[in-house]
Amino acid sequence: MTALTLSSSSAAALRADAVVIGVVQGADGATTPVLAAGAETVDESFGGRLATTLETLGASGREGEVTKLPSPEGVKAPLIVAVGLGAQPAEDETYAAETLRRAAGAAARALAGTKKGAFALPVAEDVEAVAAVAEGALLGAYSFTAYRGSQRANAKNGKSKDTKETKDGAASGAPLAEIALLGAKPRDKAHKSVVERAGVLAAEVARARDLINTPPNDLDPKAFAEHAQAAAKEFGLKAQVLDEKQLVKGGYGGIVGVGQGSQSPPRLVRLSYTHPKAEKTVALVGKGITYDSGGISLKPAGHNETMKCDMSGAAAVFASVVTAARLGLRVNVTGWLALAENMPSGGALRPGDVLTMYSGKTVEVLNTDAEGRLVLADALTKAGEESPDAILDVATLTGAMMVALGKRTFGVMANDDAFRTEVHETAEEAGEQAWPMPMPVELLKSMDSPTADLANIGDRMGGGLVAGLFLKEFVPEGTPWAHLDIAGPAFNESGPFGYTPKGGTGVAVRTLVRLLERTADGELG
Repeated sequence: MTALTLSSSSAAALRADAVVIGVVQGADGATTPVLAAGAETVDESFGGRLATTLETLGASGREGEVTKLPSPEGVKAPLIVAVGLGAQPAEDETYAAETLRRAAGAAARALAGTKKGAFALPVAEDVEAVAAVAEGALLGAYSFTAYRGSQRANAKNGKSKDTKETKDGAASGAPLAEIALLGAKPRDKAHKSVVERAGVLAAEVARARDLINTPPNDLDPKAFAEHAQAAAKEFGLKAQVLDEKQLVKGGYGGIVGVGQGSQSPPRLVRLSYTHPKAEKTVALVGKGITYDSGGISLKPAGHNETMKCDMSGAAAVFASVVTAARLGLRVNVTGWLALAENMPSGGALRPGDVLTMYSGKTVEVLNTDAEGRLVLADALTKAGEESPDAILDVATLTGAMMVALGKRTFGVMANDDAFRTEVHETAEEAGEQAWPMPMPVELLKSMDSPTADLANIGDRMGGGLVAGLFLKEFVPEGTPWAHLDIAGPAFNESGPFGYTPKGGTGVAVRTLVRLLERTADGELG
């Protein structure tokens, strides 16, 4: 994990491998970028011509743009990294937290393979800005290298598995090893607190990313449950794991049905964190399909390759519960991981089968690729039996949500408009893109079944909303509930951007953690 420290040194004076500064776009169409606060001592070493030098190199200051140039005499770091912050804020405004977060992340990614980077972005001793830069830099300093041949060889030889050796022996590709955040107060309690939080949060987002990126042959339901048990032991959580025999005996028809076609049987994991002074309990439920072939309703060619990511919801819930424990939040949290592998075989669930769910309701399965809602339904019912103050589920549930909102925004549905608004606002506060979605009651009729209480699919148009309505049928009446469909942003198949890597993103962890913090502080409910 990348180390982060606070420093009161100037950008020019600190010994590092690179110094990061911010630049913004010039006003009124000016082509010369404007230096952001924090770059003053570096600019002095350039004789006041750093901005024009950056312009010569093609820098414009647009958001996320990274420009590298060698340092002149007077700057102890040999490399300058200028990162764009976009439009300059108004005179009486500060930079948005997400702008700083993304800029710091882009710079950290650009410094992969580097030992130490000094970040001189415009924080101006502002606690929120310090938190944003720390969080963005740590989130950006991530890479998944566990399956690179040299990493495995190094691990066997006792070397760091995060270091890739090149022919000349230099490290490359590994995350930035150390971050010095300039402009903050190293002895200020508030600054130290937000940096410590950023470190925990980034570590747990990385946990979720690592799980999502792990190939399905190494992360089946049993292995996922073992990860949860190990973390529970390390961080003082309670863990209960129901195996396939206990699930059958307990009547978990949804989880058993989805998992019956696989040689890797399903699991239901309950993680719990309790605080002696907590007044509220929040239940988090995560879809954990460790691989989704679609089952008998097999996915078409080209849609299977990334289906290891179908457990992203469970990964987010797992990481969020651990974060709550590590931060000591004054709220009780239960995390439910509904784990199964959806495979076709002679014993697999068939279209037309009827399942008796844990709630006692019967479901006619018309499409075995609409399996996430089946495992979530059982877990939601079980979570509701403990009468939590609120329930949230997280799932890569529907392609329809991607059609509606794209690949960077998740949808939020709820059985209570006020709660949906709170979750949406919390996501925005955390820096995650979300959008509130409706639950039109007329779509419920499309899941009518002549054989069972309801079918597992309904109208194709509005399919993401239909899925939410299905889940709502398994939530206890009167319990605030929200459904986060993270199908779009859970796995980034395009190039990295800001602090978001290619592959598993760990989306929803920051939203859930912030929601738990707000609950602990009495801001919600």
